[in-house]
Amino acid sequence: MMTQREALEALVAVRGERVVVTTMTSGGIWPTISDSPLDFAYLPSSMGQGISLGLGIALAQPRNGVIAIMGDGSLLMNLGAIVTVASHPAPLYVLLLDNGLFEVTGGQPTAGAGRIDFAGMAKAAGIPRVYTFDNLAEWRKNAKETIEGPGPVFVWLKVEARLGQKTPAPPRPMSEQIERLRSGLNIV
Repeated sequence: MMTQREALEALVAVRGERVVVTTMTSGGIWPTISDSPLDFAYLPSSMGQGISLGLGIALAQPRNGVIAIMGDGSLLMNLGAIVTVASHPAPLYVLLLDNGLFEVTGGQPTAGAGRIDFAGMAKAAGIPRVYTFDNLAEWRKNAKETIEGPGPVFVWLKVEARLGQKTPAPPRPMSEQIERLRSGLNIV
């Protein structure tokens, strides 16, 4: 199994000019490995909303593509988002970090932890390209392929759980993040 940091480091190496939307745990890790104007940490109080925000950006600004990174707890808070994504083809690449926990809200197990087939759910929702990785070597080998080509795409990464985590703070104020993203997308 891989750590969340390892999974995200493999992604940062291949993300190119894609917008990266992070929430909850990934929102605390991503700024330590990437500081691009195309990075957007959607914190706080965004549990379950990363996919929806990512889809909106991908529909409005399709030339870059968007990678929306979220945890299994966040996805379970807004499962309907994967059906919406499948219904609105856009260059959106959903990256699910599944550790079986609500990691930053106290480490409680998610409902159905270890039994949910997130890949099967994404396929049943109609997402055409779905990938599952449970080890770092395979993820590194295939990460670039998963975020190339048309979207939507769903990538399920099984990662190690970390107890005792706190909700991260955004890397900068929201107004500054919005301005950086607008600048990175060349929106006047």
